[in-house]
Amino acid sequence: MAEPLNENRAPVKPAILALCAGDLADALDRWGAWLRIEKNLSRHTLRAYGGDVGNFIAFLFDHKGKNPGLNDLSEVSLRDFRAWMARKAMDGASNASRARSLSGVKNLLTWLDKQGVMHNAAIKTVRTPKQAHKLPRPLHEKQAKSLIECAGMLERQDWIGARNIALFTLLYGCGLRIDEALSLNTEHMPCDGVLRVVGKGRKERMVPVLPIVERALKDALAQSPFPSDKGAPIFRGARGGRLNQGVAQKAMRDIRKMLGLPENATPHALRHSFATHLLQNGANLREIQELLGHASLSTTQRYTEINAEELLKIYKAAHPRA
Repeated sequence: MAEPLNENRAPVKPAILALCAGDLADALDRWGAWLRIEKNLSRHTLRAYGGDVGNFIAFLFDHKGKNPGLNDLSEVSLRDFRAWMARKAMDGASNASRARSLSGVKNLLTWLDKQGVMHNAAIKTVRTPKQAHKLPRPLHEKQAKSLIECAGMLERQDWIGARNIALFTLLYGCGLRIDEALSLNTEHMPCDGVLRVVGKGRKERMVPVLPIVERALKDALAQSPFPSDKGAPIFRGARGGRLNQGVAQKAMRDIRKMLGLPENATPHALRHSFATHLLQNGANLREIQELLGHASLSTTQRYTEINAEELLKIYKAAHPRA
């Protein structure tokens, strides 16, 4: 079970904080409060930052043979950073994982520098591990439709089947992230054809809702054996609590196996499919960026590469000289 998130700090585990000198532990408290309150980072991002920084502190404790403080942090050299990256690689961490860990430590050190607490000159010279350029893997329109239509077939209870259909219809029809969908409460039900969504960084966006999505949500609530009071989650688990991501992902895996769909048929693939199919049918990138809640247009531009790749496949299959 995940450790509960402390309201005043990034989730650096107490065992890691015990390795720190007092001044560093205090700085981690204030950094965590800044991430949570000023930056409005999600719980998942906070936990990732806390884990990455904790891993680095544990490395310093072993590497230096003492409880690291702020002075030790300021004196970490390029060789030390490289040794940490090498240790993570030896432990099996991928380039993407090591890049994320380095990003978390850079965030801490940059904040400490801007606060005038300490300065580390070496961190800016550390190269981020190269990552493979991965494109999103959407489903074809027929695959997405089949998946949604069959979403409740394997469930013994009708209300759970209706819940799965509503969830997958929402993900595909509105392009939500799975955690955005599962965090919705009954008071967040669509109003006048629009859904208010709180996304990454607690940024709010308004997403248009198709009638078929709204009907699926209403049907799921109508069949649920639990009360739909204000503050109650729209998507519930079998015991009435908020539906867990892992349960939703397992339901998707079961349907995927039944239909013989590829492994990229995941809840998040429905979000990719939403964006890709909109692009293929004439929506522009700025519109898709707003609907997905992307902070940067460059993130949305990945979908143009998918579209071009699909066109190339069609061209090679159809052209007589291909």
